[in-house]
Amino acid sequence: MTQTSVLLVRARDVRKSYGEHEVLKGINLEVHTGEVVVILGPSGSGKSTFLRCINHLEDMNQGSIIVGDHQVGYELRKGVLHKLSARAIARQRQEIGMVFQQFNLYPHMTVLQNIIEAPIGVHKQSRREAVSYARELLQTVGLSEKADAYPRHLSGGQQQRVAIARALAIRPKLMLFDEPTSALDPELVGEVLSTMRSLADRGLTMIVVTHEIGFAREAADRVVFMDQGVVVEQGSPHEVLVNPRHPRTRAFLSRFL
Repeated sequence: MTQTSVLLVRARDVRKSYGEHEVLKGINLEVHTGEVVVILGPSGSGKSTFLRCINHLEDMNQGSIIVGDHQVGYELRKGVLHKLSARAIARQRQEIGMVFQQFNLYPHMTVLQNIIEAPIGVHKQSRREAVSYARELLQTVGLSEKADAYPRHLSGGQQQRVAIARALAIRPKLMLFDEPTSALDPELVGEVLSTMRSLADRGLTMIVVTHEIGFAREAADRVVFMDQGVVVEQGSPHEVLVNPRHPRTRAFLSRFL
């Protein structure tokens, strides 16, 4: 993150409930351009729900999330917030890439076809431009030789790296990663984390939900610890991972020592 970076994400008092169960209890978080923020916390703490609220895959019950110049999912008209149409929300998502736990690649398409599908079909790029950039991305994730392969012929780690390339193909300002290694066999985790570290080194703005403490230590500019729907503490990797202030953070980290 550079000294001249600007605010890209501003979350204010984000609350989300499912029936009587309040999952997010007033989340406040800011992320600057070029910053890598890693969110840690036990299962059920609200990490993934918060991530899905950022690109409006989940409705908030209260609060606001602004990405760039836009309030996600809503528009302010005459002092009143109005929910956007599905088409308008889809346009907002064009600036946000997301990588999920599952790879969700189209099995009937080759790797290259998976990557160019959104740039051509949604963003109306020329095929030539989309293919050229897709091949650049495959080189970035170390899979140049797999352009014509089908997902069933790839390992889980390779499929997730294709999913990362596909998310990058829309040239997002922000990348969200929701437990990107949780569905992988242990021996395949390293290749995906290595790809993510290279993206961090290039200055891509990233919010990463993960249990990979090593990645948080090495790649994060800031670590956020969530538990029971709130941000318990946040700070540099050294502050949170080595010298956590809160007993809940210390208890969580003790499982990995």
